[in-house]
Amino acid sequence: MSSNKTAALFQPLQLGAITLRNRVLMSALTRNRALPTNVPNSLMVEYYRQRAQSAGLVVSEGALICQQGSEWEHAPGIWNQEQIEGWKKINEAIHDAGSKSFAQLWHLGRVNHPDAPEQIASGEPVYGPSAIAARGGNFRFLPGNPGYVTPTEIEDFKKFVQLFKQAAINAKEAGFDGVEVLGANGYLIHTFLDTGSNQRTDEYGGSVENRCRFGLEVLKALSEVWGADRVGIKLSPASGWNDMGMPLQETIETYTYFIAEADKLGLAYIVLQRYLDFFDPVIDGKPRGTKHDVVETFGHLFKKSVLLANAGFTPEEAAEYVSEGKVAGVFFGRLWISNPDLAKRIQYGKDTDTSVDFLTLYGNMNGKTLEDQGVGYTDYPFAEYA
Repeated sequence: MSSNKTAALFQPLQLGAITLRNRVLMSALTRNRALPTNVPNSLMVEYYRQRAQSAGLVVSEGALICQQGSEWEHAPGIWNQEQIEGWKKINEAIHDAGSKSFAQLWHLGRVNHPDAPEQIASGEPVYGPSAIAARGGNFRFLPGNPGYVTPTEIEDFKKFVQLFKQAAINAKEAGFDGVEVLGANGYLIHTFLDTGSNQRTDEYGGSVENRCRFGLEVLKALSEVWGADRVGIKLSPASGWNDMGMPLQETIETYTYFIAEADKLGLAYIVLQRYLDFFDPVIDGKPRGTKHDVVETFGHLFKKSVLLANAGFTPEEAAEYVSEGKVAGVFFGRLWISNPDLAKRIQYGKDTDTSVDFLTLYGNMNGKTLEDQGVGYTDYPFAEYA
């Protein structure tokens, strides 16, 4: 039985074409364990298997749609057959544990570096909507810890839409139940929405409608592969991460249009990332993000798609949002790292470990072997249950 305070989280949820057993959802979490390079492995199978035992939905860490849009050698891709086979094993483990899985499709866009090993191997430049570099950046794995560079302006939009579409096809072959587009936190699709990173004068820049065009084209292409009721998107209207953020009124106008148009497609879900200090860097002496209540501001726009939320929720707050009808379910991120049985802990009123070891968050910095990489990854304890 579940705690009275969190009982709302343990009702089934119809999410587009799939039914979830509960509303405690696992957000995409970059963990950088795809050793040797970009291919999901046996350690990752165990990591996902552990967490799928209680999660209602597991969204994969960002699966890179192409080598060009990559950065780290050990983040998994979904652009070749070897990667597809690796994800198949992960999905078998997730499904055997009783959960559902969506692949988060990721392209870094302008926040890459031309000297990153995967970028060099691709033989292509760093791309963005406009030739505007993000401020900040600290590529610690490169000599001299360089920052962001000025990207090459995208000219062939069909190519990038097709890359997302092929990744969606690959995700279907890999056994996922659906796909989530990463449209947040300063990566490729987000940079088209924001006037600070998109200053184009063609049909993909300028007006709200034009800045939203690319992201909506990607959603439509993925819907052709999966059906819209197995497609989701993550948005972060308040985030300043990777030098994002517009004035409040411009933010509201942009996301009101984008969410309303995306909702018309009848997506499985749209997840709104709340304002969080963690995603609001200080640049030139002031916070970069646009602080506002994203659920309250945009919640009324949802007619056909399911509204989900994430970022900094406690279990009790999540249950309150669900019971009050503000959202249908809540994604947790960092709590899933140190609590592999998070949903079960919440259900049975067990304490949760809120600590995260940043030395092992994005890979064990001191580990050279696959076994070493289990430290801070698959070695967190489960709670004891009567």
